[in-house]
Amino acid sequence: MADSTLSPLASIVSLMLPVGLSQQADVLYQTVDGRPQTTQDGQPSIVHRRLLDLLQQRGALRGRQIDSHFSKVDWRKTASVLVKKGILLSKHVLPAPRVRPKFLRVAQLSVPPEEAEAEMPSLGTKQTLARRQAALRFLIQQPEAINLSWVYAETGCNLADLQELEERGLIRLFESEIFRDPLENIGRQVNRETGTQGLELTSEQSFALNQILESFSSFILHPSSFLLHGVTGSGKTEIYLCAAEEAIKRGKQAIILVPEIALTPQAVRRFLSRFPGQVGLVHSKLSEGERYDTWRRARSGKLKVIIGARSALFSPLPNVGLIVVDECHDGSYYQSEPPYYNAVTAAQEYARLCGAVCVLGSATPTVEQRFKAENKQLIKLDLPRRIVETGLPPVQIIDMREELKTGNRGIFSRALAESLAETISRGEQAILFLNRRGTASYVFCRDCGYVVKCPNCETPLTLHVERLTLNVQPSTLFCHHCNYTRQMPKTCPSCNGKNIRAFGLGSEKVEEEVQAMFPNVRTLRWDWDTTRQKDAHEMILTHFANHQADVLVGTQMLAKGLDLPLVTLVGIVLADVGLGLPDPFASEKVFQTLTQVAGRAGRSSLGGKVIMQTFMPEHYAIQAASQHDVNGFYAQELNYRKQLNYPPYTRLARLEYRHADMLKAEEESQKTANRLKVKIEAEARHQTEIIGPVPSFFAKVDGLYRWQIIVRSPDPAALLRDIKLTDWRIEIDPISLL
Repeated sequence: MADSTLSPLASIVSLMLPVGLSQQADVLYQTVDGRPQTTQDGQPSIVHRRLLDLLQQRGALRGRQIDSHFSKVDWRKTASVLVKKGILLSKHVLPAPRVRPKFLRVAQLSVPPEEAEAEMPSLGTKQTLARRQAALRFLIQQPEAINLSWVYAETGCNLADLQELEERGLIRLFESEIFRDPLENIGRQVNRETGTQGLELTSEQSFALNQILESFSSFILHPSSFLLHGVTGSGKTEIYLCAAEEAIKRGKQAIILVPEIALTPQAVRRFLSRFPGQVGLVHSKLSEGERYDTWRRARSGKLKVIIGARSALFSPLPNVGLIVVDECHDGSYYQSEPPYYNAVTAAQEYARLCGAVCVLGSATPTVEQRFKAENKQLIKLDLPRRIVETGLPPVQIIDMREELKTGNRGIFSRALAESLAETISRGEQAILFLNRRGTASYVFCRDCGYVVKCPNCETPLTLHVERLTLNVQPSTLFCHHCNYTRQMPKTCPSCNGKNIRAFGLGSEKVEEEVQAMFPNVRTLRWDWDTTRQKDAHEMILTHFANHQADVLVGTQMLAKGLDLPLVTLVGIVLADVGLGLPDPFASEKVFQTLTQVAGRAGRSSLGGKVIMQTFMPEHYAIQAASQHDVNGFYAQELNYRKQLNYPPYTRLARLEYRHADMLKAEEESQKTANRLKVKIEAEARHQTEIIGPVPSFFAKVDGLYRWQIIVRSPDPAALLRDIKLTDWRIEIDPISLL
């Protein structure tokens, strides 16, 4: 991974250790007693004074602790000077890991019950006798060691009573390790009787499964990677379950990757019912202790199946036999911060190294994945039909330009409003999808056109009417890049005009409109803002699945393979979002999202339909999504990629430079581009070209200006491997050029 992504080896190794266990060296700074606190060069700088004041007040501090007091200030140069002058002392330290095994104090009977009963009359004085007898009787009934807190609660005894019983040799007190299992509560809820038997497979499912099962026998000679291309609701998960069962029968383990934690509650329940007590869960919302204990249980072979987001791939299972990547087209498998890597590519390579079977599943595989399958780099298996007889839901396109001409200026077209009313009246459920958070997309002055932007990122601020966190008040403008917040201005900062308004559309606004149209309807909102807390995904999904809400309003999380039988209507409020972005992969992402969201409707015998509102009904991505035409979209998109020489016909690398000084960012980018051009000419790389340097689409983020260079080449990593690119971020095979 380090070699193919041009990442430092240490950064890749850190991916494979649980958070809290990996240790990073730091530098400990402290003042020298009795030394003058200024240098002979004259007045100390502001940073100099602040640093010394901090260390005198707080004592010795590590570098990362000092960082929290010096936001965006380079204090390390000053510290280095002070160390040379003898004013500060510094030494390298390795902090201890933050996580460790968890132990509970427990009690257990240490003699036969008859002997304990015989000692009952002589356990103490009148004040203590009853308590000690109660404690001893309770422990006689317990077959295993039990938590002391439970003993106290049940019997009213205290620690002194138990210590006395231990001294008499009747019981023993000791510490017992417990594993922090995030699935403990779910495991109790799952009915283990259901799901233990596989469902009856369709002929297409049976054929696909047989191909996968056969590869388990031949994987030593020919490790196999499959592309399971099945429409939404075609039964891909049942194939994963059967394949995992086969791997476990052969004494191996399975890794099941899902695109985001939004999917794990449903996936986990199905796997728990089939493999009770053998499933582990890995994702970023778990506590450090839960992740550490799951990692240890996986390492010791106690878990047979690991389910989770991309980090679950690195669970240290002793003998991996199957790796499944569900919804393999999804962008969340790509890590968009250093070290950059694609979990789908990593999964295929890991399976090859282990001699394991790899299954990539999706209703909308990427153009590159489909191209590889057609060129025999993947074995393609098709599931062209849904399990339920109703088939894929019909899609109705609504041209919102025509709605405007007829005087409808609301969020919902008449067709969507009528369908929503009918669905609610029948006691069924609806999903409303919008790929935007917040109440309004931006705030601007109608007098002078001023747009309220983030001072750090220069992107428009989003209005949120609801409270996002305890620190953010309602009706706040919020930057989704750097978390900057400010209150909604009463007057325009540019012209002092009072005609300042919020404009655009977000998921909060859609929910408001639904409640205004149908006052008695029960709504839920499912987006990044409502799912920050642990287990929030599961709570929202469970509420909706149990029909405790009629309408679910959400963003991209709704496109993640949810199976909700009561949903008979999906309304896509604005299908165009993202189509206008200057990114060669934009149309593909919009098509995948729309097709996946449309697939949430009609997943039971109730049937269903989809209404897609758009201002661009003629766009080929919208047309293909409305007809569930994956093949047609692939053919047209592949043709465009060939004309423009984009993947899969070549490969890309994206180089990004960030600096607080705009001119410095541009100057460094020009220098690096010139160095690359010289190397390309010197090595006669005729199929390699440089695009840029240019400012990135989001030209400023968190106070830093961003410039980028795109390298287009059959092997961009080979070109960049020998060039020193200090302070540059390098992405090989990026999924976005924004």
